[in-house]
Amino acid sequence: MPETYSAHESRVYYVDEAEYGQTPENPSMLSVPAESIEPAVNSSNIKLRGVGSIDLQAIKQGLRALSLKISYPLPSEAAINFLQYAKAELNKSLSVQVLYYKDVFASATDIISLLYTGCKFQRATVECSVEDVVKANVELLAQDLAAETAKITGASYADHAGAVPFYESYIKKDVATLERVTDWKWTIENNLKQVPVIRTSNGNVLKYLPHRHRNLTGEVVFEFESKEEFDDIINDAEFSLEFGLGGSSKAVFSGCKWENAAAPTRIEDLVSLKAAFVAKTVTIS
Repeated sequence: MPETYSAHESRVYYVDEAEYGQTPENPSMLSVPAESIEPAVNSSNIKLRGVGSIDLQAIKQGLRALSLKISYPLPSEAAINFLQYAKAELNKSLSVQVLYYKDVFASATDIISLLYTGCKFQRATVECSVEDVVKANVELLAQDLAAETAKITGASYADHAGAVPFYESYIKKDVATLERVTDWKWTIENNLKQVPVIRTSNGNVLKYLPHRHRNLTGEVVFEFESKEEFDDIINDAEFSLEFGLGGSSKAVFSGCKWENAAAPTRIEDLVSLKAAFVAKTVTIS
């Protein structure tokens, strides 16, 4: 038995699925350069009680609920390769493998593999601050999980490197570049629906994981140099916001309106303005 695993002995890889819930044969796995990983499984046990006893009479497995949370800096080599699957329009599912291992990865030993299949993005938040890099925090829901002790047979594993510092990002409002922003973030929430059916085979595993109504929200922090955001709210202005994700990659939110704006003013502090927005549509390209 190996000693416990450390964070540097873990990796995350993914591949898109041609058929929902099925990992392709001999897949070309691509890395997510994660800062943190949180694989989770919940048995949703059905707990039965009855008269005549203070204790449970039976514990039956319920619908298996699977989730995977990943935080990572967007890699400059492929900034949106993973993030693009947050778009419901693609209607794509992923197989995502979390690997724990000993020794060098190419010849790893003592492998623990958690292979999540039928994964879709429940939520993705991307953010950037001055003196930092562009980062993403995502949560995926899955159909099933296989816990193994080896890499996927016939698979190749490729890693993405680099990061996108704040000075390689930008934010545009309509066609004008905003040069008074210190922080920005946005969230895509897909509100997936876990749909089980009554069946004898894999009855404790969901059958479908469809997208439902989508929420597109975000927040921008400005140095307080203008009353523009207050005017936009008063005048009910609609606009688009474009966020640079490194290189030519970008996320464009259309049909935006500010939800609220606030400019907290405190002794010995500079005045900043924080404005939250909601959008109708988004494209990531």
